[in-house]
Amino acid sequence: MVRVGEDISERLDVVPAEFFVHRHVYGKWTCRCCQTLTQAPAEPSIIEGGIPASGLVAHTLISRFVDHLPYYRQEAINARSGVHTPRSTLAQWAGQAGAALQPLYDAHRHFVLQARYLHADETPVAMLDPGAGKTKRAYVWGYARGAFDATPGVVYDFCLGRGAQYPLAFLAGEHERPPWVGTLIRDEYAAYDQVVRSVPGRLAAGCLAHARRKFDELLRDGGKSAVAAEAVTRIAAFYRVEREIAVLDGDQRLAQRQRRTQPLWEQWHEWLHVERRRVPDGSATARALDYTLNSWDALAHHLTDGQVSVDNNHLENLLRPWAMGRKAWLFAGSELAGQRAAVVMSLVHSAKLHGHDPHAYLRDVLQRLPTHLNSCIDELLPHRWQRMA
Repeated sequence: MVRVGEDISERLDVVPAEFFVHRHVYGKWTCRCCQTLTQAPAEPSIIEGGIPASGLVAHTLISRFVDHLPYYRQEAINARSGVHTPRSTLAQWAGQAGAALQPLYDAHRHFVLQARYLHADETPVAMLDPGAGKTKRAYVWGYARGAFDATPGVVYDFCLGRGAQYPLAFLAGEHERPPWVGTLIRDEYAAYDQVVRSVPGRLAAGCLAHARRKFDELLRDGGKSAVAAEAVTRIAAFYRVEREIAVLDGDQRLAQRQRRTQPLWEQWHEWLHVERRRVPDGSATARALDYTLNSWDALAHHLTDGQVSVDNNHLENLLRPWAMGRKAWLFAGSELAGQRAAVVMSLVHSAKLHGHDPHAYLRDVLQRLPTHLNSCIDELLPHRWQRMA
């Protein structure tokens, strides 16, 4: 028979996660003359005296803080591969890794706070309250470099409350560093007003998405609000312009906003005043209109600065991992556990912003960190990281 051709068929398959052991052999050498024993030092590890290599620690952290797998599910998954890792052991590994990553987190926080434009928001997270036998509410505060920043980054701060003292402390200067100064993009939560007023030079920018949400709630509740429908339609015109000019630089974006958005914005302002005079005080429609009118100067800040985002959606999207996590692992075991989680989440989600595989990034960092010079810690930051050859 004569071969006349061939057909090729390909099928995708998978090999489940495999565990393997790194075996390090340290030879011992003795001198017959001086009777001394010499041995190479043991290779330092992120978990001193423990069995997990950096890859296993990174896998545990990524499974919890990126894939949102609670420790008891990781324990069951590992058991299918014949490896017994109690959930208490996994939690201990994660805590030790979070503590080791603290210097890198501090450097990353400093990098994020160097931005002139900063997004800020907060989200609730349950925390175990052992004395009461239940959970209590804590908060994760998020701070991200501007949505148009060429070098993105996000940092999280786990706090026990929602008061203004927490962002005030986070943005205050420390170790001879001045307090953060710039434009803060946020919603109309009163705590942010104290943050802006506390330091000269800080400016406030509003969130158009929050203003839109007030009108959208009227449509969802009643469904027949002509004022809400008109407001949502007008806001949609602003967002159409923003989508088209997102790729421009700051000066070009500002010029387009002033040419295309400014006239629509002024018409909307006039329309809001007219409609507000027509609706009774205390009504849901009046509250929606008042929210926009009372925050007008902050909402209009993007019309005078092309680097300011029209809303705070950039950071709200970066807070979603916490919302997904609290549904999966339900609560933080303690304040310290929440702070360690914030350390890991800040680094891995900033790595994702730069297109890095979070597992590859974290595994490499955990492997290099025990011997890395503290003076060169910036080399391991997500925006500067280069994988070792």
